[in-house]
Amino acid sequence: MIERYEVETLLTLAEELHFGRTAERLRVSTARVSQTVSKLERRVGVPLFRRTSRRVELTSAGRQFVAELRPAWDEVGAAVQRAVDAGHGLSGVLRVGFVGPAAAQLLAGATTEFHRRVPQCEVRIREARPAEIPDWLRSDQIDLALCVFPDEAAPDLERGPVLISEACVLAVAATHPWAERRAVPIAELEGVPVIRLAGANPPAATPGPRADTLQEALTLVGAGRGILPVGAHSQRYHARPDIAYVPLRGAPVVECGLMWPADRNTARVRAFTAATEHATTGPG
Repeated sequence: MIERYEVETLLTLAEELHFGRTAERLRVSTARVSQTVSKLERRVGVPLFRRTSRRVELTSAGRQFVAELRPAWDEVGAAVQRAVDAGHGLSGVLRVGFVGPAAAQLLAGATTEFHRRVPQCEVRIREARPAEIPDWLRSDQIDLALCVFPDEAAPDLERGPVLISEACVLAVAATHPWAERRAVPIAELEGVPVIRLAGANPPAATPGPRADTLQEALTLVGAGRGILPVGAHSQRYHARPDIAYVPLRGAPVVECGLMWPADRNTARVRAFTAATEHATTGPG
């Protein structure tokens, strides 16, 4: 019966065709690699590699042996990994909430990358209003959320790395005096009604009408009922003829990322966070 270390040595040497590099990958000595291959060749009764002072190459018998052995060994490895993943909680369902079209676009790429890494885990995506995210996380309706980080951190909700960082702009009615401005200093918001979007944290200003959704808030802006600070991506995803977007000078940047309950930092959450970072920044 062929041993595991013999299979690993054979397949690695078949890839590297170099005893030194094979030894480095397997973290053993070059002599150990040579001894293992020689022992395996004695067992099968034919040379598997042709060795010279300049090169190492597979024999015809070696190529056939490797071609037949590798798929079976890959299946064994995959079965072991599936068992490990199930034990670590990487199978099952991951429920992800999101707010806004920019988060939705990022989430699409993150979900694709996550499925590539963890194919046995289903991802269920659910759109939320900004104010719903904390309640959904705390009541276990979702496992994590991709959203704008609130100004104040909550000790029971953990934040992942910042995935989107953008400037803050001011949504005003197209007929508003500020609509033609190149920028508006944040100090000028004093005394101007600001639409109160549930779950959002606008700069300190005079409270205006309340809105439950962004579309409600923008409709109030277009009707001249107030102004609304939003992330710069709104200019792309929420272009409207009744609204103008003006840079808000002096406002803090808007940061977006993943949040999850601090007491439920599961293997699925960690794997999805890693996949989302990869989808955002690329490898490395």
